[in-house]
Amino acid sequence: MNTLRNKVSLIGRLGAQPEIVNLDSGKTLARFSLATNESYKNKNGEWQDNTQWHNLTAWGKTAELAGKMLSKGQEIVVEGKLVNNSYETKDGEKRYSTNIEVNEFLIVSPKSTDEKK
Repeated sequence: MNTLRNKVSLIGRLGAQPEIVNLDSGKTLARFSLATNESYKNKNGEWQDNTQWHNLTAWGKTAELAGKMLSKGQEIVVEGKLVNNSYETKDGEKRYSTNIEVNEFLIVSPKSTDEKK
C-alpha cells in the first residue's frame, strides 16, 4: 500500500472571483471559495439538495494561474490538501478554520460570454 497522505479532490463552482494577494516576500496567494452540490432522497422519497462551501487557497504559479484563468460561476476540479488553522480574536477567543490548499485545478466549464464583460 502506498503511503497514506492528506489529499482532497473536489468538483464544484466558484463562488467569487479569486482574490489575489502579492506578499512582501514576493510570493503570490490566491483565496477563493468553491460550492459543491450533492442530491439525495430524504425519508419521504423527495429529492433534496445539499450545498457545501469550501475555502480554498493557492500559492505561487498556481495562484497566478487562478487569478488569470478563473472566474465566478465556473465549474472546476481542484486537487490539494486539508490545512487546519487556529487564531485568536481581538477578544481572546480561540477560533479554528479548515482550508483546502490547492496544488492543481482543471477548468470544466469555460468562462461564459457574460462573465468576460
